[in-house]
Order: sequence, then C-alpha cells, then structure tokens
Amino acid sequence: MGGLPVIAAVDGSEPSLRALDWAVQAARLHGAELLVAHVWPWPPNIHGAPEPPPTAPPAVEDPVLDGVRERLAGREGMPETRFTTLSGTPSAALPELGGQGRLLVLGSRGRGGFTSLLLGSNGRACAAHAGCPVVVVPHHERGRGAVAEPVGRVVLGLEPQETVDAVVDFAFREALLRGAQLQVVTTYPVPFSTLTLLGAPQMDLTDPEGPQIARETGQEQRERLEHATRGRASEVDVDWVVAPGDAAGRLVDASDAADLVVVGRHRHRLRHAGMFVGSVSNAVLLHAHCPIAVVPPPDH
Repeated sequence: MGGLPVIAAVDGSEPSLRALDWAVQAARLHGAELLVAHVWPWPPNIHGAPEPPPTAPPAVEDPVLDGVRERLAGREGMPETRFTTLSGTPSAALPELGGQGRLLVLGSRGRGGFTSLLLGSNGRACAAHAGCPVVVVPHHERGRGAVAEPVGRVVLGLEPQETVDAVVDFAFREALLRGAQLQVVTTYPVPFSTLTLLGAPQMDLTDPEGPQIARETGQEQRERLEHATRGRASEVDVDWVVAPGDAAGRLVDASDAADLVVVGRHRHRLRHAGMFVGSVSNAVLLHAHCPIAVVPPPDH
C-alpha cells in the first residue's frame, strides 16, 4: 500500500472518535495507509515555556492511542495502520502534519473545546492552514453519523470564476471512489441577499425585466459551471444546480442528503485570520450536517 496516508487526528473525545471511524472508511476507499495522530500538549499548564519540535514524542505512554488501538482491534478490512504521538499545540502541529498526508480528518471540536462551540479552534486552524485537504466530521447533534449508511451523493460548492481546479478534481475523485452522484451547486445573487450585501450586483425590484435578468444570470452561471467541469464528467453522474440566493445556505441544505460536501479554501489571506477559508466555507464548516472537505489551492 503506497502513497500518502489518510491522517486521523484523535484526542480521545467522542467527536474525534467519530472522525477516526470516517478516516478508516476513507483509507479503505483510497487504498491508503491510515495514520492515527495524537498531539500531546507540552509542557502542560506552563505559560510561556518553550515547545519541542512537533515530531518529538513525550517521555510517557500515550493512553489516548492505547484506547484507539483497543477500539480498532479486531475490525475487519482495516487498512494498514500506524500511530504517532506529537508534542506541541494541536493548532500548530496538525496543520504541519497535514503536509505529509492525502487527507487530514478530525472532529468539529475536541476534548478541550467548549461544548457550545460549533467548530473548535483546531478544526479552524487545520482548515485554514493544512497542506492537504481537511475533512471535518460534524458533532453528532447536527450530523448523520460518521459511518451512516451512504446516500450516494457528494456535493461541490463551486463559484466558476473563483474555484480552482484542485477543488473540482478532488470532488470528482471522491464521487468516483464512492460510486456517488456529484451535485455541483452554484448560486447567483438576488435582491437583498447576503451576496448583494457583500458587493455583488443588485437587481432592482421595481425593474419589470427583473425576472428575465434573473433567468439570464442563471443561464450564464450554468454555462460557466459546465465549462468549469468539462472533461471530468465522463465517469460520474453530475447534477448541476444553479439557483439564486445564498451559497452557504444552499450547501448546508444540500448537506442533509450528502455523504460529503467539498468547498475550497480562500486563495488570499483576508483581513481577519478566522475568515481565511472564506465566508461560505466557514459557514458550511459551522452548520453542515455531513462531513466537509476544505481543499487548499495548489500553491499552498
């Protein structure tokens, strides 16, 4: 079994174990090795103390990985599996480790996060900075389950003028591996929508040609969409959805009947670090009902 591994980040929490189960399935699908990683905070509770390199292991046994070994013991069809313990802060060590994997998989929040958080700081950091696609498995309160019966659909959020080829290729590859339909969702602004407030062209509600403008805008988006996916659809059933309104809301709604939602990371650093993944991707990470893949641009 060659190539880069699927990396599952665990900390012993229920969300991280759900993510581990998803990563096991992903490693099977990709024919890849599974690398289970736990970041051991070092040194604990000492403010301002220096940290060792992230590859330096702690000098004690790792009960978190011992628990994972017990959880996986005896499972049929397990991919080849390795375990590693890192030292440092998870928000720094995990994105760096992601550069050594094909996927980095983690739960939406871990053991150290507040239970009210929709997305923990480590998930946010990995989605913004890891060198490989990051899959965030949502908490059970808003998810269908990490190993739920597949529905046979992968959803791609695509803005034809912005989404890079790496994101499109990833979505098609995931749909092909799963034997799933690929639903490609793109939107265009309508009056008073979120996109309009962000600076997109606004339609005049009093304009009698408004409905015609909307139809023409939708047709233009569909043509761009088909051009962006041309040459990739021969082995995948593609459902193009072009609709007015809020892209994030459409993708969150679509996630209720999907196995995976794929979005791109923002290509340019925005003013606020928390918005590095882009507003649509950030909203989907916070509210989607199924696992979300955030794909970095190829020049990361």
